[in-house]
Amino acid sequence: MPNTNLTKAKKAKNDEFYTQYQDIQKEVEAYLEYNPDTFKDKVIYCNCDDPFESNFFKYFVLNFKKLGLKKLITTSYKPSPVANTQLALFGDDPTLPPQKGRPKVTANRFIVNDVADVDENGQFDLEDIAKILKENKHNEWEPLKGDGDFRSEECIELLKQSDIVVTNPPFSLFREYVRQLIDYDKKFLIIGNMNAITYKEIFPLIKQNKIWLGATGNGVDMVFAVPEGFPVDEKYKQKAARLGYVGNYTRLGNSCWFTNLDHGRRHQPLKLMTMEENKKFNKKVQNNPTCYQKYDNYDAIEVPYTEAIPSDYDGIMGVPISFLDKYNPEQFEIVGSSRGVNQDPNGIYGRGVFMNGKELFKRIFIKHRKL
Repeated sequence: MPNTNLTKAKKAKNDEFYTQYQDIQKEVEAYLEYNPDTFKDKVIYCNCDDPFESNFFKYFVLNFKKLGLKKLITTSYKPSPVANTQLALFGDDPTLPPQKGRPKVTANRFIVNDVADVDENGQFDLEDIAKILKENKHNEWEPLKGDGDFRSEECIELLKQSDIVVTNPPFSLFREYVRQLIDYDKKFLIIGNMNAITYKEIFPLIKQNKIWLGATGNGVDMVFAVPEGFPVDEKYKQKAARLGYVGNYTRLGNSCWFTNLDHGRRHQPLKLMTMEENKKFNKKVQNNPTCYQKYDNYDAIEVPYTEAIPSDYDGIMGVPISFLDKYNPEQFEIVGSSRGVNQDPNGIYGRGVFMNGKELFKRIFIKHRKL
């Protein structure tokens, strides 16, 4: 039975964002700096990725040997609104002679077990990929029985075979997608909306250190390709153009990587000043009268800026969700979030924390870990 929610999301084309190669490269290679064997002898599964359009497939197949992969599995969804527009293995790549044989519009399964310089020209490139897939000697290429829904039985069977899942899943299905990864105890590196941090399905996993933000600084702009005709705000289109992407692209500043793979930035301690030092030297603190005030309905102080976290306060502090970009689990403990906070049995307050009668949203409660 087809999944109607996924079908509706795909037909609406409201969360079809296609990741750029350099963003994938930058993120993945940060894990290699921390541990060069992160992907060695691993089965990588990209389960939202048609090789004909996916830069995830392109990155991992071009770096198959460098990463020491055991196997690369990709599955695509039927139909894809940007098919054959990003990574044209057949016909559209000017470096390749015209070819026939691109699969019909259907969901496909590609399994790469080995890569090689097929044409023996001294380098492994897209032309080799095309030949590898077409010759099908050491690799598998066949249509899926269903439409490629990551929750389908055949895709779950492929998931079971994998070690690490790496992709950009549909934002509208992020909760369910992460739940599946956790249920099957998979390592993963995926892109999501930073607001997902506050989801009731996601935040407990962050609190329990079962998921955290990726290695790439999440204040960096991420540009995505979008389907033809996708409504893009002109200001975001112009921002993408200034970054060198002209055409069907958009810039999403609230996107970030989510993972359970370890990386070095996660263990870098945050340098802090005392509360008095912040009051004396930090202009943001000086200009914000709410900084270090206690909430009306929760026993914690407001710290509106990550750099203003005091080194000498032992109690609970409310910080913005952007703090997670600097979160070091050896330095801080996550206590909770403002979602659902209500210490007033009379119902005067809403579900968030209040200060001077005003509700504050998207706060994470932390405290220093005792050494």
